Amino acid sequence: MAGLQADTPTPQDLTVHSKSRVLEISFSDGQTFRIPFELMRVYSPSAEVQGHGPGQEVLQTGKREVGLVGLEPVGNYGVKPTFTDGHDSGIYTWDYLYQLGAQQDRFWADYEARLQAAGVDRDAPMPEKAGHGCGHH
Repeated sequence: MAGLQADTPTPQDLTVHSKSRVLEISFSDGQTFRIPFELMRVYSPSAEVQGHGPGQEVLQTGKREVGLVGLEPVGNYGVKPTFTDGHDSGIYTWDYLYQLGAQQDRFWADYEARLQAAGVDRDAPMPEKAGHGCGHH
């Protein structure tokens, strides 16, 4: 997840659709993706969601209705969204957004499989989080 590779398409256009809860993003290679906020939120690249290593991911639930209250540019390589549930620590590189958009089906299938394995419903509320002691909140 380093910065931009030379061949990474760059976004030409970015539209936040609050009602339908999708981020529409058009890239320089002609691809346009509509990425649901829920998918972005569930796959946030932040440590809070990804953990600090394989197997430490925190399964996110109850995000179907999550909205976007802000989208800040981060350098020239990505954006930092603020979600309606208060989550704002994920930095989404263009590369990562392109992957999320291009491989939505795989990401959704993976999410469904993880929910099933954990025996939780997609709409279950998140458990109250106890700090996990890494100093990030």
